[in-house]
Amino acid sequence: MTKRVKGMGPGRRKFLSLLSVAGLAGLGPANSLAAASDGGADRQRSRDVILSGDIILKAGPYLQSPFPDRITVRWLTHVPCFSWIEYGAGKDRLDKKAETINDGLVQAYNTVHAITIDDLGPGQKYYYRICSKKVEDFQPYQVTYGDTYLSDAYSFETPDPHGEGVSFLIFNDIHDRPESFPLLLKYQGGDKKDFVFLNGDMFDFQTGEDQLVDHLLTPFAGLSAGIPFFFSRGNHEMRGKFARHLPEYFNSDSPEFYFSFQWGPVYAIVLDSGEDKNDDHPQYFGLADFDRYRVHQAEWLKKEVEKPAFKKAKYKIVFSHIPLYHAGDWHGTNHCRESWGTILNEAKIDLLISGHTHVYGIHSPVKGQHNYPVVIGGGPQDGKRTIIRVNADRKRLNLEMLDDGGRQVGQMTI
Repeated sequence: MTKRVKGMGPGRRKFLSLLSVAGLAGLGPANSLAAASDGGADRQRSRDVILSGDIILKAGPYLQSPFPDRITVRWLTHVPCFSWIEYGAGKDRLDKKAETINDGLVQAYNTVHAITIDDLGPGQKYYYRICSKKVEDFQPYQVTYGDTYLSDAYSFETPDPHGEGVSFLIFNDIHDRPESFPLLLKYQGGDKKDFVFLNGDMFDFQTGEDQLVDHLLTPFAGLSAGIPFFFSRGNHEMRGKFARHLPEYFNSDSPEFYFSFQWGPVYAIVLDSGEDKNDDHPQYFGLADFDRYRVHQAEWLKKEVEKPAFKKAKYKIVFSHIPLYHAGDWHGTNHCRESWGTILNEAKIDLLISGHTHVYGIHSPVKGQHNYPVVIGGGPQDGKRTIIRVNADRKRLNLEMLDDGGRQVGQMTI
């Protein structure tokens, strides 16, 4: 028999001194993002409870790819583990189990864990906890297990395409400045958020797993366990030795970084805008092929905007890190516009939300170019950082952009 032993340990990393969940919990009311995991600072301490003095949990849990009937829970461990999820309709009713099984093999002896719960209903609240059992030794005919980590119970709500409303936040161009998150979250607003959208360039370039943990997952600890976030690549996520490993950590429903989802009256299309320079630019060393990738997305986009759910949606929003307009004359901007501009105009979208330029602004429709508003979030420097708040119901959609001093720098209503 084992018992729980509390302890922070080195796995919580040096960054906790800067961004504690207790600090985030003070940024809003009880139903804010910081309290979404049902317990604030006390809940965070329970995440560090393990069944021995060895540290098992490295980061998470965090929610990805939410759909009306399924959601993916991700987390990282310091040591290879066999992991599963216990979940149910109540905090004390975790009577179901989910694990990842590929071609008959239950996944085990890994440190990056992604488990999809796929028997859910739309607009429902569920509780879950993550479980990771350390694998001490994995021989062909003998597996030796060590201690088990059990988190406390968290909760989440599934999206409802027929729901009356949705509320969400948008961040962009953080560029490896994780201290920006608590500064901006002070202005998240008091209403309950359904999800967070990360609209590219969270990092300068990709160096490894610890960068993801220290600069994104740790700042979001205590938030993303109960509120899912969508991760959209910017051009800086395309760079560095670890860039090709990002699909192992984010999203899950498909291997691509372009996708769509519907939450209440909003139908969202996410486009992966790629790099901002020519594919043959010397900085890419022959390792870029984004023109063909954007053309491939155009074929997907043509089919997406013909779906009945898209056509019937009250609000049609497109996310693209690189704006199709108001972003200079770089190759990436021009090719995004060439590939997708006509399709989006003909589809009569309501809004394009981007980043990339580091110059925030809301641009009205321009005849002969884009027949929809273009919203561009700010950059990483002090005074240029922005948080975008969107609230939509069946009557109106309201978007508000605030800078890192809480000043409103943009607003629009559809």
